[in-house]
Amino acid sequence: MKLAILGTGFIITDALTAISEVKGIEKNAIFARPGSEERGEHFAKEFGIKKVYNDYQELLASDDIDTVYVGLINSVHYSYAKEALLAGKNAIVEKPFTPSYAEAKELFDIAKEKGVFVFDAVTPRHSAVFEKMKELLDQIGDIRAVQGNYSQYSSRYDKYRNGEVLPAFDPKAYGGALHDLGIYNLNIAVALLGKPDFVRYDANRGFNGVDLSGLLLMKYPSFQASLMAAKDSASPGFFAIQGEKGWLRINGAPNESEELDFMVGKTEEHFQPELPRNRMVREFKDFARVADSGNRAEMEREMEVTLAVIQTMEMARESSGIVYGD
Repeated sequence: MKLAILGTGFIITDALTAISEVKGIEKNAIFARPGSEERGEHFAKEFGIKKVYNDYQELLASDDIDTVYVGLINSVHYSYAKEALLAGKNAIVEKPFTPSYAEAKELFDIAKEKGVFVFDAVTPRHSAVFEKMKELLDQIGDIRAVQGNYSQYSSRYDKYRNGEVLPAFDPKAYGGALHDLGIYNLNIAVALLGKPDFVRYDANRGFNGVDLSGLLLMKYPSFQASLMAAKDSASPGFFAIQGEKGWLRINGAPNESEELDFMVGKTEEHFQPELPRNRMVREFKDFARVADSGNRAEMEREMEVTLAVIQTMEMARESSGIVYGD
Protein backbone atom coordinates (compact mmCIF):
# COMPACT_ATOMS: atom_id res chain seq x y z
CA MET A 1 0.00 0.00 0.00
CA LYS A 2 1.43 3.36 -1.10
CA LEU A 3 -0.18 5.79 1.33
CA ALA A 4 -0.76 9.53 1.50
CA ILE A 5 -1.85 11.09 4.79
CA LEU A 6 -4.38 13.92 4.50
CA GLY A 7 -4.26 16.29 7.45
CA THR A 8 -2.01 17.60 10.21
CA GLY A 9 -4.40 17.60 13.20
CA PHE A 10 -4.48 15.72 16.51
CA ILE A 11 -5.36 12.31 15.03
CA ILE A 12 -2.41 12.31 12.60
CA THR A 13 0.23 11.60 15.27
CA ASP A 14 -1.65 8.48 16.39
CA ALA A 15 -2.26 7.38 12.82
CA LEU A 16 1.36 7.78 11.75
CA THR A 17 2.63 6.03 14.88
CA ALA A 18 0.37 3.08 14.07
CA ILE A 19 1.20 3.03 10.36
CA SER A 20 4.92 2.98 11.18
CA GLU A 21 4.38 -0.42 12.86
CA VAL A 22 2.62 -2.00 9.87
CA LYS A 23 4.82 -3.79 7.35
CA GLY A 24 3.85 -3.25 3.74
CA ILE A 25 2.59 0.34 4.08
CA GLU A 26 4.79 2.98 2.45
CA LYS A 27 4.39 6.50 3.89
CA ASN A 28 4.87 8.28 0.59
CA ALA A 29 3.15 11.63 1.16
CA ILE A 30 1.37 13.98 3.52
CA PHE A 31 -1.08 16.68 2.48
CA ALA A 32 -1.18 19.95 4.44
CA ARG A 33 -3.96 22.44 3.83
CA PRO A 34 -3.17 26.18 3.60
CA GLY A 35 -1.78 27.45 6.90
CA SER A 36 -0.61 24.00 8.01
CA GLU A 37 2.44 23.62 5.78
CA GLU A 38 4.88 23.86 8.69
CA ARG A 39 3.13 21.03 10.54
CA GLY A 40 3.21 18.96 7.37
CA GLU A 41 6.98 19.41 7.14
CA HIS A 42 7.30 18.49 10.83
CA PHE A 43 5.38 15.23 10.36
CA ALA A 44 7.38 14.39 7.24
CA LYS A 45 10.67 14.80 9.09
CA GLU A 46 9.53 12.95 12.23
CA PHE A 47 8.00 9.94 10.46
CA GLY A 48 10.13 9.69 7.34
CA ILE A 49 7.42 10.70 4.87
CA LYS A 50 8.79 11.16 1.37
CA LYS A 51 6.94 14.26 0.18
CA VAL A 52 4.71 17.08 1.46
CA TYR A 53 1.91 18.25 -0.83
CA ASN A 54 -0.08 21.49 -0.65
CA ASP A 55 -1.99 20.80 -3.88
CA TYR A 56 -4.48 17.92 -3.57
CA GLN A 57 -4.88 17.44 -7.31
CA GLU A 58 -1.13 17.12 -7.71
CA LEU A 59 -1.11 14.48 -4.96
CA LEU A 60 -3.90 12.50 -6.62
CA ALA A 61 -2.03 12.54 -9.93
CA SER A 62 1.03 10.89 -8.40
CA ASP A 63 1.84 7.29 -9.32
CA ASP A 64 3.59 6.96 -5.95
CA ILE A 65 0.20 6.96 -4.19
CA ASP A 66 -2.55 4.34 -4.41
CA THR A 67 -4.36 5.09 -1.12
CA VAL A 68 -5.25 8.19 0.91
CA TYR A 69 -6.05 8.35 4.62
CA VAL A 70 -8.58 11.15 5.22
CA GLY A 71 -7.74 12.52 8.67
CA LEU A 72 -9.18 15.99 8.12
CA ILE A 73 -12.10 17.62 9.98
CA ASN A 74 -15.44 15.83 9.85
CA SER A 75 -17.11 18.22 7.43
CA VAL A 76 -14.71 17.48 4.55
CA HIS A 77 -14.41 13.69 4.81
CA TYR A 78 -16.89 13.17 2.00
CA SER A 79 -15.43 15.66 -0.50
CA TYR A 80 -11.80 14.58 -0.12
CA ALA A 81 -12.65 10.87 -0.19
CA LYS A 82 -14.84 11.35 -3.27
CA GLU A 83 -12.06 13.09 -5.19
CA ALA A 84 -9.64 10.30 -4.31
CA LEU A 85 -12.01 7.52 -5.38
CA LEU A 86 -12.83 9.27 -8.66
CA ALA A 87 -9.08 9.53 -9.30
CA GLY A 88 -8.77 5.76 -8.90
CA LYS A 89 -7.23 5.82 -5.42
CA ASN A 90 -8.32 3.80 -2.39
CA ALA A 91 -9.66 5.85 0.54
CA ILE A 92 -9.41 5.20 4.29
CA VAL A 93 -11.82 7.64 5.95
CA GLU A 94 -11.51 8.59 9.62
CA LYS A 95 -14.63 8.43 11.80
CA PRO A 96 -17.32 9.60 11.46
CA PHE A 97 -17.16 8.26 7.90
CA THR A 98 -19.56 10.85 6.46
CA PRO A 99 -22.33 12.94 8.02
CA SER A 100 -25.10 11.48 5.83
CA TYR A 101 -26.20 8.12 4.52
CA ALA A 102 -26.53 9.50 0.99
CA GLU A 103 -22.88 10.61 0.99
CA ALA A 104 -21.68 7.29 2.43
CA LYS A 105 -23.69 5.35 -0.15
CA GLU A 106 -22.29 7.49 -2.96
CA LEU A 107 -18.69 6.83 -1.87
CA PHE A 108 -19.41 3.10 -1.68
CA ASP A 109 -20.98 3.13 -5.15
CA ILE A 110 -18.04 5.05 -6.64
CA ALA A 111 -15.59 2.57 -5.11
CA LYS A 112 -17.49 -0.34 -6.66
CA GLU A 113 -17.70 1.40 -10.04
CA LYS A 114 -14.01 2.32 -10.09
CA GLY A 115 -12.82 -1.01 -8.71
CA VAL A 116 -11.04 0.62 -5.76
CA PHE A 117 -11.35 0.22 -2.00
CA VAL A 118 -12.98 2.43 0.60
CA PHE A 119 -12.63 1.81 4.34
CA ASP A 120 -14.18 3.19 7.53
CA ALA A 121 -11.43 3.87 10.09
CA VAL A 122 -13.25 3.06 13.33
CA THR A 123 -11.05 1.12 15.73
CA PRO A 124 -13.43 -1.10 17.77
CA ARG A 125 -14.52 -3.12 14.74
CA HIS A 126 -10.91 -4.23 14.24
CA SER A 127 -10.13 -5.28 17.82
CA ALA A 128 -9.60 -8.77 19.23
CA VAL A 129 -12.22 -7.94 21.89
CA PHE A 130 -14.81 -7.23 19.21
CA GLU A 131 -14.01 -10.54 17.49
CA LYS A 132 -14.44 -12.31 20.84
CA MET A 133 -17.84 -10.64 21.34
CA LYS A 134 -18.99 -11.87 17.92
CA GLU A 135 -17.86 -15.37 18.85
CA LEU A 136 -19.76 -15.33 22.18
CA LEU A 137 -22.91 -13.44 21.18
CA ASP A 138 -25.01 -16.50 20.30
CA GLN A 139 -24.05 -18.16 23.59
CA ILE A 140 -25.62 -15.58 25.92
CA GLY A 141 -29.18 -16.30 24.82
CA ASP A 142 -31.88 -13.83 23.83
CA ILE A 143 -30.65 -10.28 24.38
CA ARG A 144 -32.62 -8.20 26.86
CA ALA A 145 -30.58 -5.00 27.35
CA VAL A 146 -27.60 -3.08 25.96
CA GLN A 147 -25.79 -0.23 27.70
CA GLY A 148 -22.73 1.83 26.91
CA ASN A 149 -20.90 4.96 28.02
CA TYR A 150 -18.00 6.84 26.52
CA SER A 151 -17.53 10.09 28.43
CA GLN A 152 -14.28 12.01 28.20
CA TYR A 153 -13.71 15.63 29.23
CA SER A 154 -12.55 17.24 26.00
CA SER A 155 -9.20 19.00 25.84
CA ARG A 156 -11.02 21.71 23.87
CA TYR A 157 -13.96 22.12 26.27
CA ASP A 158 -12.38 24.85 28.43
CA LYS A 159 -11.85 26.99 25.33
CA TYR A 160 -15.46 26.36 24.36
CA ARG A 161 -16.65 27.48 27.80
CA ASN A 162 -14.73 30.70 27.23
CA GLY A 163 -16.51 31.28 23.93
CA GLU A 164 -13.93 29.88 21.49
CA VAL A 165 -15.59 27.37 19.15
CA LEU A 166 -13.18 24.88 17.61
CA PRO A 167 -14.38 22.28 15.06
CA ALA A 168 -14.85 19.66 17.81
CA PHE A 169 -17.69 21.81 19.22
CA ASP A 170 -18.98 23.34 15.98
CA PRO A 171 -22.19 21.80 14.61
CA LYS A 172 -21.41 23.33 11.22
CA ALA A 173 -18.28 21.15 11.16
CA TYR A 174 -20.28 18.15 12.42
CA GLY A 175 -18.67 18.37 15.84
CA GLY A 176 -20.26 17.29 19.10
CA ALA A 177 -20.47 14.25 21.36
CA LEU A 178 -22.45 11.99 19.01
CA HIS A 179 -20.04 12.27 16.08
CA ASP A 180 -16.85 12.23 18.14
CA LEU A 181 -17.46 9.70 20.95
CA GLY A 182 -20.94 8.30 20.49
CA ILE A 183 -19.95 6.89 17.11
CA TYR A 184 -17.81 4.22 18.81
CA ASN A 185 -20.56 2.63 20.89
CA LEU A 186 -22.93 3.04 17.96
CA ASN A 187 -20.54 1.08 15.72
CA ILE A 188 -20.23 -1.75 18.21
CA ALA A 189 -24.01 -1.95 18.68
CA VAL A 190 -24.95 -1.89 15.01
CA ALA A 191 -22.10 -4.19 13.93
CA LEU A 192 -23.16 -6.82 16.48
CA LEU A 193 -26.92 -6.35 16.65
CA GLY A 194 -27.96 -4.73 13.39
CA LYS A 195 -29.89 -1.56 12.67
CA PRO A 196 -32.53 -0.62 15.29
CA ASP A 197 -36.22 -0.10 14.61
CA PHE A 198 -36.39 3.25 16.42
CA VAL A 199 -33.79 5.86 17.40
CA ARG A 200 -33.90 8.91 19.66
CA TYR A 201 -31.07 11.18 20.76
CA ASP A 202 -31.55 13.43 23.79
CA ALA A 203 -28.70 15.91 24.11
CA ASN A 204 -27.36 18.47 26.56
CA ARG A 205 -26.70 21.40 24.27
CA GLY A 206 -24.19 24.25 24.45
CA PHE A 207 -24.58 27.95 23.69
CA ASN A 208 -24.24 27.33 19.92
CA GLY A 209 -26.61 24.35 19.90
CA VAL A 210 -23.91 21.65 19.76
CA ASP A 211 -24.43 18.42 21.70
CA LEU A 212 -21.97 18.55 24.60
CA SER A 213 -23.28 15.21 25.84
CA GLY A 214 -26.25 13.03 25.08
CA LEU A 215 -28.09 9.76 25.49
CA LEU A 216 -28.83 7.67 22.40
CA LEU A 217 -31.83 5.35 22.79
CA MET A 218 -32.35 2.55 20.27
CA LYS A 219 -35.27 0.11 20.21
CA TYR A 220 -35.03 -3.42 18.84
CA PRO A 221 -37.89 -5.95 18.68
CA SER A 222 -37.10 -7.57 22.06
CA PHE A 223 -34.75 -5.13 23.84
CA GLN A 224 -33.50 -1.57 24.06
CA ALA A 225 -30.05 -0.01 23.97
CA SER A 226 -29.00 3.12 25.85
CA LEU A 227 -25.67 4.66 24.83
CA MET A 228 -24.19 7.70 26.60
CA ALA A 229 -21.51 9.98 25.19
CA ALA A 230 -20.09 13.14 26.78
CA LYS A 231 -17.39 15.70 26.01
CA ASP A 232 -18.33 18.00 28.93
CA SER A 233 -17.70 15.46 31.72
CA ALA A 234 -15.94 12.16 32.34
CA SER A 235 -16.60 8.72 33.78
CA PRO A 236 -15.29 5.16 33.26
CA GLY A 237 -16.28 3.81 29.86
CA PHE A 238 -17.95 0.49 29.12
CA PHE A 239 -20.18 -1.39 26.68
CA ALA A 240 -22.39 -4.23 27.93
CA ILE A 241 -24.84 -6.70 26.41
CA GLN A 242 -27.17 -8.65 28.70
CA GLY A 243 -28.72 -11.93 27.55
CA GLU A 244 -30.92 -14.52 29.24
CA LYS A 245 -28.00 -16.95 29.51
CA GLY A 246 -25.11 -14.56 30.13
CA TRP A 247 -23.52 -11.19 29.44
CA LEU A 248 -20.61 -9.43 27.73
CA ARG A 249 -18.89 -6.27 28.97
CA ILE A 250 -16.07 -4.19 27.52
CA ASN A 251 -14.26 -2.49 30.40
CA GLY A 252 -12.88 0.94 29.58
CA ALA A 253 -13.15 3.26 26.61
CA PRO A 254 -14.83 1.49 23.68
CA ASN A 255 -12.43 3.00 21.15
CA GLU A 256 -9.64 1.12 22.94
CA SER A 257 -11.60 -2.14 23.56
CA GLU A 258 -8.71 -3.55 25.56
CA GLU A 259 -10.43 -6.20 27.67
CA LEU A 260 -13.68 -8.11 28.00
CA ASP A 261 -15.48 -9.67 30.96
CA PHE A 262 -18.17 -12.18 30.11
CA MET A 263 -20.39 -14.86 31.59
CA VAL A 264 -21.83 -17.76 29.64
CA GLY A 265 -24.09 -19.93 31.80
CA LYS A 266 -22.66 -19.73 35.33
CA THR A 267 -19.01 -19.19 34.44
CA GLU A 268 -17.57 -15.68 34.60
CA GLU A 269 -14.37 -15.16 32.61
CA HIS A 270 -11.93 -12.42 31.63
CA PHE A 271 -10.44 -11.97 28.15
CA GLN A 272 -7.26 -9.91 27.90
CA PRO A 273 -5.69 -10.09 24.41
CA GLU A 274 -2.14 -9.06 23.65
CA LEU A 275 -2.41 -5.48 22.47
CA PRO A 276 -0.36 -3.51 19.95
CA ARG A 277 1.34 -0.39 21.26
CA ASN A 278 -1.12 1.80 19.36
CA ARG A 279 -4.87 1.13 19.12
CA MET A 280 -4.92 1.94 15.38
CA VAL A 281 -2.37 -0.69 14.33
CA ARG A 282 -4.84 -3.50 13.79
CA GLU A 283 -7.20 -1.49 11.57
CA PHE A 284 -4.35 -0.38 9.28
CA LYS A 285 -3.14 -3.99 9.09
CA ASP A 286 -6.64 -5.00 8.03
CA PHE A 287 -6.91 -2.23 5.42
CA ALA A 288 -3.54 -3.14 3.88
CA ARG A 289 -4.36 -6.86 3.90
CA VAL A 290 -7.74 -6.41 2.22
CA ALA A 291 -6.52 -3.92 -0.40
CA ASP A 292 -3.30 -5.77 -1.23
CA SER A 293 -5.14 -9.10 -1.55
CA GLY A 294 -7.98 -7.59 -3.60
CA ASN A 295 -10.60 -8.95 -1.19
CA ARG A 296 -13.55 -6.85 -2.33
CA ALA A 297 -16.11 -9.09 -0.61
CA GLU A 298 -14.67 -8.28 2.83
CA MET A 299 -14.57 -4.57 2.03
CA GLU A 300 -18.20 -4.63 0.89
CA ARG A 301 -19.35 -6.49 4.04
CA GLU A 302 -17.68 -3.89 6.21
CA MET A 303 -19.14 -1.03 4.19
CA GLU A 304 -22.67 -2.43 4.61
CA VAL A 305 -22.14 -2.14 8.36
CA THR A 306 -20.90 1.42 7.93
CA LEU A 307 -23.97 2.34 5.90
CA ALA A 308 -26.22 0.98 8.67
CA VAL A 309 -24.26 2.96 11.28
CA ILE A 310 -24.46 6.21 9.30
CA GLN A 311 -28.18 5.73 8.67
CA THR A 312 -28.75 5.20 12.40
CA MET A 313 -26.63 8.25 13.28
CA GLU A 314 -28.58 10.33 10.79
CA MET A 315 -31.87 9.26 12.42
CA ALA A 316 -30.42 10.19 15.82
CA ARG A 317 -29.44 13.66 14.61
CA GLU A 318 -32.86 14.28 13.11
CA SER A 319 -34.59 13.23 16.32
CA SER A 320 -32.51 15.67 18.39
CA GLY A 321 -33.46 18.79 16.47
CA ILE A 322 -29.82 19.86 16.31
CA VAL A 323 -28.90 21.54 13.04
CA TYR A 324 -25.59 20.23 11.74
CA GLY A 325 -23.67 21.43 8.70
CA ASP A 326 -24.20 24.61 6.71
